[in-house]
Amino acid sequence: MSELLTVSEVADILRVDDTTVRRWVKQGALDAIILPHVNERQAYRIKRETLNKLLSGETELAHA
Repeated sequence: MSELLTVSEVADILRVDDTTVRRWVKQGALDAIILPHVNERQAYRIKRETLNKLLSGETELAHA
């Protein structure tokens, strides 16, 4: 099973803001697991495997 990372962890690794990671997820540019939530903000988890593919160049983000 792949390790799951928070939006903040992914943002730190990619050196972008949390908002940027959330936008990529909402746009479908970054695959994420959507968690059930009780707050106003949607909770996401990104698989370490997905991030590794992105960092290795196997996958590209659609910058919009």
